[in-house]
Amino acid sequence: MRVSAISLCVLCALGGESPAADPGPWATYRGNPQRTGNTDNQPGPDKPAVLWAVKSQDHFVASPVPVGDKLYVSGLGGFNRPTISLFPFAAKGPMPQPAWSKSAPYLKLASVSSPAVAADKGALVFGDGMHQDSGGILHCVTTDTGRPLWQLVLPGDLIHLEGGPTISDGKVYVGGGAAGVICVELDRATLDGKDLDLAAIAKLQEAKWKELVAKYEMQKKTDPDFAIPPSDDQIHKPAPKKVWQVGVNKWHVDAPVNVTGDKVLVPTSFLDKEKVGERALYCLNAATGETVWKADLALNPWGGASVSGDTVVVPGSSIGYYFNEIKGAKGDLTAFDLATGKPRWRKDVPGGVVGCVAIADGLAVCTASDGKVRAYRLADGDRAWIYDAKMPIFAPPAVAGGVVYAADLQGTVHAADLKTGAPKWVLPLSKDPAVMAPGMVYGGVTVHGGKLVVATCNLEGPFARKDTTLVCIGSK
Repeated sequence: MRVSAISLCVLCALGGESPAADPGPWATYRGNPQRTGNTDNQPGPDKPAVLWAVKSQDHFVASPVPVGDKLYVSGLGGFNRPTISLFPFAAKGPMPQPAWSKSAPYLKLASVSSPAVAADKGALVFGDGMHQDSGGILHCVTTDTGRPLWQLVLPGDLIHLEGGPTISDGKVYVGGGAAGVICVELDRATLDGKDLDLAAIAKLQEAKWKELVAKYEMQKKTDPDFAIPPSDDQIHKPAPKKVWQVGVNKWHVDAPVNVTGDKVLVPTSFLDKEKVGERALYCLNAATGETVWKADLALNPWGGASVSGDTVVVPGSSIGYYFNEIKGAKGDLTAFDLATGKPRWRKDVPGGVVGCVAIADGLAVCTASDGKVRAYRLADGDRAWIYDAKMPIFAPPAVAGGVVYAADLQGTVHAADLKTGAPKWVLPLSKDPAVMAPGMVYGGVTVHGGKLVVATCNLEGPFARKDTTLVCIGSK
């Protein structure tokens, strides 16, 4: 498993329009192209307290994502049973119930992808499939009920959608492992040869659902022993209109792509065991998929690229998200010029940097498997500070309101000053009375509305097969 996943106006073909804006809040992985895990710049609490916690046996691999006043999480259960849920952010009780959840038979494969939120369309887009799967599906569902709108099915060996997609200017961009990078229309899909928008699709799906429910109610009366409740898997399956696809069977794109202006940044890795893929960062034209520039990388870019202004920063790691491979892991950070792809600086790190970099206030902040959080000056790569969490870290950092947040592989959340790296507080979730469950954090802290959200994962390591938790941290 390689875990690992807006508003953009692309220059028109005749060159008459101005450059586009960057993606909107939560329409891309970790909230924005800077990958800060926060979009409102409200820091978390000065004195942290667990507001609510959901105990689970599912493994939460992806970062939680705010969706209006709710929170999206995806879980991986026994026998890779997939579940996605939307929880109320401001829960009334200590253990909230989801507003809705989706699992089998609609979901066939587990999702380790954080979704992209299209707030103006009331839609979520996420991918599924992991490294051991052959094929994956890009899903678009409604935010209010989770009802499916469209699906893009991508069959084939080493094809899976582990990295979070990006929604930009009405298009969806996503990496698909050996499928390379795919761009599809968000608001246009085809069904039985008809071209439909999301509003029309939603009406068709609602009508189909009412038909299935009516049939089920009739069966309960006429043949109750064989009456089977309807499922989302029985409604229509429109396919989105594909704009372009590049890198098929040449690249291996497990990390989230990043869209900024008229450019798409694509991190591709080389799989040592399978001897396929390419270790590089590609910059593509967002409208056409054509290569603008390519930069070779020394290590695999599992965390993907982060962008601030005219600078791109890419983390590298000799390992993926594998606890048993931490010893001896190596990492690096490399900065490139966004326009040309020319290197600006590179720094070796004595630990794998598997999570993305968070860029804020002129600093590039990263975590590493050696248990350190490091900040480098974006302009020249000089190290500004180092914080010792004393426990390996896979999850990317979050930055909000001048504070850096990181969660380690023991389920401890750390807060440090962005300017100096000085510790602000430490919260060991495994010892908190409301949690009392050790767990590794893979997806990173999400900061929203002055609260922190952390989800744990116990796929392997010292806490394997133990309960996991989804935790909201704030002020009491």
